[in-house]
Amino acid sequence: MEWKEALQEETAVASWSYEAVCHLAENPMVQTEDLMMGADAVRRQFKGTQTSLCTIVNGRSGKCSEDCKFCAQSKYYPTDVTTYGMMPTEDILKAAKTAEESGVHCFSIVTSGGYLSDSLLEALEPVYRRLKAETQLSLCASHGMLTALQAQRLKAVGVTTYHHNLETSRKFYPTICTTHAYDERIETVKVCQSAGLNVCCGGIMGLGETMADRISLAFEIKALGIQSVPMNILMPIEGTPMAMNAPLSTDEILRTLAMFRLILPEADIRIAGGRAKLGRHVENALTGGVNALMVGNYLTTIGSVVEADLKMMAALGYQL
Repeated sequence: MEWKEALQEETAVASWSYEAVCHLAENPMVQTEDLMMGADAVRRQFKGTQTSLCTIVNGRSGKCSEDCKFCAQSKYYPTDVTTYGMMPTEDILKAAKTAEESGVHCFSIVTSGGYLSDSLLEALEPVYRRLKAETQLSLCASHGMLTALQAQRLKAVGVTTYHHNLETSRKFYPTICTTHAYDERIETVKVCQSAGLNVCCGGIMGLGETMADRISLAFEIKALGIQSVPMNILMPIEGTPMAMNAPLSTDEILRTLAMFRLILPEADIRIAGGRAKLGRHVENALTGGVNALMVGNYLTTIGSVVEADLKMMAALGYQL
């Protein structure tokens, strides 16, 4: 089947093999605009005007035991990231209520660290209970790798979604992290799913990976049955090994996002950290396969203004 015919059939690309999709993505004769049009048709077919806004709070910052080469919070790199222990409960509640009042429906506490410790979990459990009691927010958690029992405990206190990115392809992963294996990340996803949690799982563009790596990541996510896929764009941070990474072009970012929609037709494809790299082209992404956004301030970089995002989404015909 010719690529134009495949895009016109909307769902055809989703059934293609990894090799076929790589050929499509890397074919210089296939214009990004055509891929985006096809991806938007798939988005409209499977997601309609459905959108969602989520936000995060950095509940504990810095001194992470892992050596992820893009991260300002790793203890291995001399960055100027602010370091602190568990954020006070009242500060987290204030952030959550502000987000809810702004129109955000999903709120996540994120903490630095490779594995969730039982002591940190014990500190988090009463916070999640209060969030569940005092807001109507959907609660998400992002605390690194964890055990089956820890996942069950999070679900018991009101968490409905666990966020845990695969970051990149299995092949490229050892290039960006050596302190834990790719399969440990996969196992965390499966543990959370077994506990009855939804899983939010995506990756980062701009680490030095190829388009084939990104497509491989999309297929890994597809195999896991993930329905929420946050896509981050590297914001190089001074002091990290990736501080001098060359920025991706807008065209390559939009092309990647379109390919994720074609491979994952039923998932929420969400622009998350680093969206400043797209600037005004965020609107193009939202008519090129993307259907959701992370809003507000991110972990170690500045995010967006929620009110502006709401106006933009409404203007494009999206409905919360």
